[in-house]
Amino acid sequence: MSAGSTAELESLFGDYPLDHAYDELREPNGELREHYCALAETLARLPKDELKRRKQSADISFLTQGITFTVYGRDEGTERIFPYDMLPRLIKAREWEHIERGLTQRITALNHFLRDIYSDARILNEKVVPQELVYSCKQFRRQMRGLQVPRNVYIAVIGSDLLRLNTGEFVVLEDNLRVPSGVSYMLTNRRVMKRTFPQLFHNYGVRPIERYPQLLLSTLRSLAPEGRPEPNIVLLTPGVFNSAYFEHTYLARQMGIDLVEGRDLVAHDNIVYMRTTDGLKRVDVIYRRVDDDFSDPLVFRSDSILGCSGLFNAYRAGNVTVTNAFGTGVADDKALYAYVPKIIRFYLGEDPILPNVETFLMTDDRERKHVLANLDKLVVKAVGESGGYGMLIGPHSTAAQREEFARRIEDNPRNYIAQPTLDFSRAPCLIGERLEPRHVDLRPYILFGDKVNIVPGGLTRVALEKGSLVVNSSQGGGSKDTWVLQD
Repeated sequence: MSAGSTAELESLFGDYPLDHAYDELREPNGELREHYCALAETLARLPKDELKRRKQSADISFLTQGITFTVYGRDEGTERIFPYDMLPRLIKAREWEHIERGLTQRITALNHFLRDIYSDARILNEKVVPQELVYSCKQFRRQMRGLQVPRNVYIAVIGSDLLRLNTGEFVVLEDNLRVPSGVSYMLTNRRVMKRTFPQLFHNYGVRPIERYPQLLLSTLRSLAPEGRPEPNIVLLTPGVFNSAYFEHTYLARQMGIDLVEGRDLVAHDNIVYMRTTDGLKRVDVIYRRVDDDFSDPLVFRSDSILGCSGLFNAYRAGNVTVTNAFGTGVADDKALYAYVPKIIRFYLGEDPILPNVETFLMTDDRERKHVLANLDKLVVKAVGESGGYGMLIGPHSTAAQREEFARRIEDNPRNYIAQPTLDFSRAPCLIGERLEPRHVDLRPYILFGDKVNIVPGGLTRVALEKGSLVVNSSQGGGSKDTWVLQD
């Protein structure tokens, strides 16, 4: 790097701090990591106002595309442009290969687990996983016992959350097996970034992700009921006020399928139909973005207006495929997460490739006492919550908040788990006119049909607020493009 470029880079970085967290950009000694050098040189060569101009151009692109999400319970309005950072996060090929193998192993084992607990329950009978943990889970659906799921695929669409620790190792934080969101932001981030840094993108040889919608469509087709060679596939959305509605419309459009709400569907003689201007049209596969509870008022919540009455009976009869399957949320339970390494060993006879985060179960007296004595050091989570809700981050909490969570844990220990406060990795972000480090996670998207498909990359989520460890968009987080590099 030339002296001029070095000076410009120092101006851009300023006092970019390093701490004990893994830094995606810099080695512990402050040197740039080799695979980030080309990005750093590009930034250093840009005229002073060019980054600002490109950021404004990207903003306009997001705005015109309507790339939004909904925030509930905020006074300033519900719909916002999805926050993002314009600097890509880079992942080397060999690191990605490790992630890919680990996720394939993990998802395969979890699918075996779901099939087992709704049939023979071997893993429960052999006491590898406690029966009471499964049967007390709010997401366990007794209606699924003995039901034949198409191709035995319970989880076709998955979005696991990974963290990189200060050792450089990736660990799995959550599995997200119900209705994982965010893939539309992965795809739109990429499209904008290819226009923002076209030459850099080309020179890096970034692996493509654009085929995800067609892979998703192929996965859904592969799960169609027998005898339906040209299946009619729809995406079921809760409607325009859902936080991920942009994503629902985006994916339906990219796949060329109909976007429907519950009121658009009707079940008759255990067959589901879609209302059209030409009359009723049979539906064979439903990509469901509606939670179990709201999917069928005859079986689940009777007050729901988001689903279709009779859907579950049609599903049970094998006349329509619904994915992800009902009851998959039991494997999403944060308490059952602690048993995933044992689940992998039980079904596959292998050690986990991607480790779990250490997890304390509040139903265990010894572990609960330890957690209550160390609430200021730990992260406490409600087992069924997502989006950063129902969570206490001990080091950033007040005494009153810790007292409140201690009461909640004592009142309902099954509903909480605790984990160490992880100092996960940071990546450079453009904050104003300077580069500053922010904590990031990674959500790769896995498709499971005839085989496992994982597009190379995923959504890197960013805790945009300085010092924050919360990456969820509903809690002030954003995203950035993830570039998996060729060898």
